Amino acid sequence: MTRARRIATAAALVAFGAAGQVSAQVKDWPSERPPRPLPARDVKFPPYQFRTLANGLQVIAVSHHEQPAVSLRLIVRAGGTQDPDDKPGVASLAAALLDQGTTTRDAEQIASSIDSIGGAIGTGAGSDLTFINAVVMKDSLSFALDLVSDVARNPRFAAEEIDRQKQQMLSGLKVSYEDPDYIASVVFDRLVYGFHPYGRPDSGTPKSIYSITREDLVAFHKGYFSANNAILAIVGDVTAEEAFAGAERAFGMWAKSENIPQKKVDPPAPTRRVVVVDRPGAVQTEVRVGNIGLPRKHPDFLALDLAIKILGGEGGNRLFRVLRSERALTYGASADVNALKDAGDIVADTDTRSESTGEVLRLIVDEMWRLQRQRVSDRELADAQSYLTGSFPLTIETPSAIALQVLNAVFYGLDLNDLQTYRERVNAVTPDDIQRVAREYLRPDRLSIVLVGDASVFAKQLAGVGFDEFERIPLSELDLGYAQLRRTATPAGRLQPISYQTSSGQAPAPPSARDMIDRAVRAKGGLTRLRGVRTVHATTSTSLTTEAGRVDIPTSTWIRYPDAYRVEATMPAGTVTQLFVAGQFWIKSPKGWEEAPSAALADIKANIQRDSIPLLIALADGKLPAKTTTATVDGKEFPALEITLPGLGPLTVALDPKTALISYMRYALGDKTSAEEAFSDYRNINGLQVAFNAEVRRPSLPPVVRTVKTFEYNVDLDPALFTKPS
Repeated sequence: MTRARRIATAAALVAFGAAGQVSAQVKDWPSERPPRPLPARDVKFPPYQFRTLANGLQVIAVSHHEQPAVSLRLIVRAGGTQDPDDKPGVASLAAALLDQGTTTRDAEQIASSIDSIGGAIGTGAGSDLTFINAVVMKDSLSFALDLVSDVARNPRFAAEEIDRQKQQMLSGLKVSYEDPDYIASVVFDRLVYGFHPYGRPDSGTPKSIYSITREDLVAFHKGYFSANNAILAIVGDVTAEEAFAGAERAFGMWAKSENIPQKKVDPPAPTRRVVVVDRPGAVQTEVRVGNIGLPRKHPDFLALDLAIKILGGEGGNRLFRVLRSERALTYGASADVNALKDAGDIVADTDTRSESTGEVLRLIVDEMWRLQRQRVSDRELADAQSYLTGSFPLTIETPSAIALQVLNAVFYGLDLNDLQTYRERVNAVTPDDIQRVAREYLRPDRLSIVLVGDASVFAKQLAGVGFDEFERIPLSELDLGYAQLRRTATPAGRLQPISYQTSSGQAPAPPSARDMIDRAVRAKGGLTRLRGVRTVHATTSTSLTTEAGRVDIPTSTWIRYPDAYRVEATMPAGTVTQLFVAGQFWIKSPKGWEEAPSAALADIKANIQRDSIPLLIALADGKLPAKTTTATVDGKEFPALEITLPGLGPLTVALDPKTALISYMRYALGDKTSAEEAFSDYRNINGLQVAFNAEVRRPSLPPVVRTVKTFEYNVDLDPALFTKPS
């Protein structure tokens, strides 16, 4: 999906007085900062009513009598996400054809009839939805309802109109493929979302547009266009009863579907990947930097939106200040939160001279780290809050704008009452909230990065700013349908990271299992240091998502190697303690101590066998059999070891090609499913490399994220911590 660049502009207000006042005020001018914004004027969201018709159509009526006009917005819950996997663009083409002819009107009749009453109609599709909009004067409401109903229910999909719209889409794509802004955006989406439907361009590709048939369009319409998969908003100079009666008359006979196809796919977890799309001769580089974000309904969305406003949005924009105001490296820089129905992304966006590409990339990533590590000032947060609360009245000035707000709330499953309290909720966000969401959802160590420009100018800069591994793809070979994003492969069959290539560009012979083990041990801190670790004390925060929302569980862990582990977790219902000593396992809940069941004992033993410190020591001593393999982590192949653990299935351990640190584990669970753990944010703790972030993923369950707060080893631990309970 292509995103338009949002460039913020600011207006300065200068106040002046009489000549006698000027001389008295000279010492205070100019001020260090621009004047604070004026107090927000009181504004109330118009009253609304909500009703579901017998066929399942949700209808929202909003009375707004300032103008004698009515706005209709019909949303169908299907868009590019519902396209066939091999034919992106079906939803966009179908939407473009809706008002180009029905079974009772041709395209000319639709256009002339809406023009004759001074109204307007439009159709389109996005990633999650298809829409039909109409605006008419109040006395034409009945006609508009009938027209929108006809367009939604009875599209003709005439062959000549299909051909005409295809040609228009292909012409548009030809122009887009010459636009580096478009290229950077679609490649970024592909990196962030992988093969999730959000990773495909909604407008399709030339190949997919050519392949779409009338049968594809009919099947899409039949599968998703039904009353119980749609929402209708009627906003303007109309009473609620008039709106509901009109909706019942025009849409009451729309059929209800009992089997709406579902396409639920989880997007991949963030992974670091740098792609350079080479455009020889380009004088500028388009830059995109970001990672997976949040769906719109997530309870942290508002706080994250404010955090990214501070990073690069209206009312804040550190990126603009650093890149433009302080260093003159660009004309504009921004950061956005793009929240969709099932997922979302965070993206920083700018362009710069080819010669400045490396510097700009480094500064963007540094600002992301700074947002995580340093608490934002009250003034910065207040400015971002003022922008959101001050601009809110503009979003409900017209019937169409009001309709959009209400439809968004219903479509994303938000509480409609939140519209009334929007300002209060924005102003309730604190600097601590900003730092929390920045630490939780920004992933500076696992960013998707796209650079579109002349690689011969800037590629050599990347290693010097910390990005020595990247994929270089000629624009002429770019193809979003392939995992490697290009139509031709390297001699080795896939793109190789730079650190895995010789000077001639050919991949060297793969390392042996012993070589990989030795590298991993050295990367962790060396065998002598690993053998010397006697005790560990760590505090962590474990985050998981439940039906009630996100839950953060503070946890403390004490380890006395080789066989004593204690974990205390502060749960909502009280503290739960787990104690494992010499093969025995107990659990203490608020009700008291009890011996753990056999299944829990098996789980804790498996967890201990996967502890990286004793695991690496056992591998180095040859006590565990291991062989080389590869592991696909978030669409990218990593060198890996397949390790046989006693009494357990195989454990696959992937190593980061650059650092040789453990980046990923995959293992079988007792319920015949598998789990994955991704490790990142390694930090040097007195010579020992410790992953401060770990994410556990299991099929059909939300991920569990563990973030280390403090870590120390070889400290004195109270023996009572490991005393067996009576």
